Amino acid sequence: MKILFDQGTPVPLRQTLIGHSVETAYERGWNALENGELLAIAELAEFDVFVTTDQNLRYQQNLQDCRIAVVVLLSTSWPRNPEKYGNDPSSYRGYPSRRVPRDPYPLNG
Repeated sequence: MKILFDQGTPVPLRQTLIGHSVETAYERGWNALENGELLAIAELAEFDVFVTTDQNLRYQQNLQDCRIAVVVLLSTSWPRNPEKYGNDPSSYRGYPSRRVPRDPYPLNG
């Protein structure tokens, strides 16, 4: 799976995504793009997931028509001690995972 990290996404999170291709907007030279442009170019580059910490994204962009999955993290912090947790994402206590529907913000509700 191709995953794009937005500015502010904790890069150490990359270590837990074993088996996936993870790039940052900065690495791609896309750090100056606004979210709408960034989502559009990420879709064109065939990224599967966009990870951001911008909790206002759903108010700023129409995500209903996005083909890319959007994951909004609640914090820019990530454990700084990977030895404590290992590489198994399920071992990150305090960082529960949950499935988010493809259209988590329906316009009709």
